[in-house]
Amino acid sequence: MDQVWRMSFPWWHFVLRAAVVYIAILFLLRIGGKREIGQMGAGEFVAILLISNAVQNSMNGGDNSITGGMIISSIIIVLSVLIAYLTYKSRKWERVIQGTPALLIHQGRILHKNLAKELLNTRELKMLLRRQGIHDLREIEEAVLESSGFISVTRKSDVAQNNNADSRGEMA
Repeated sequence: MDQVWRMSFPWWHFVLRAAVVYIAILFLLRIGGKREIGQMGAGEFVAILLISNAVQNSMNGGDNSITGGMIISSIIIVLSVLIAYLTYKSRKWERVIQGTPALLIHQGRILHKNLAKELLNTRELKMLLRRQGIHDLREIEEAVLESSGFISVTRKSDVAQNNNADSRGEMA
C-alpha cells in the first residue's frame, strides 16, 4: 500500500514538469486557433485527445503514484487560476493568452482575408451562422470571431432598431 503513495522523484520535479507542459500546451493551443470545443472539427478534437495522452508521461516521468498525480493536478489548477487572474487584470496578458477578436463579416460582406487568417472557409462560416438561425449574409451588419471561439453576430435590423430608438431619445 505504501507504493501507491511513494513518489519516484522529488516533489519539485512534478511541479516543474506540470508547469512546463501546461504552459507549452497553452501556447500550442493558442497558436492553433480560436475555435471553441463545440466548433472543433473531428481532426482538431482528435489532436487535443492525442496531445493529452502524449504529454502525460512528460508530466509524471513514469511515476504512477497517487501523490505525484495529486501534485500535478494541483499545479494544473493553480496555473489555470493564475492564467485567469492574469487575463482578468491585464489586457496585454489577455491578448497574449486569449488572442483578439477577428471581424469576419462587415455589412453583409465576408472578409475573406480575415477568414483565411482564422483558417475558416466560407462553408464552415455559413454552417456556424445557420446554427444561430442566420441563412442570409445580407442581414448581417457584423460577424466577429471572439477570442473564445464564439461567433458574435449583429444583424442589420438590430442596428436599425437601435438607431431609431436613439433618434427618438429612448434607451436601448
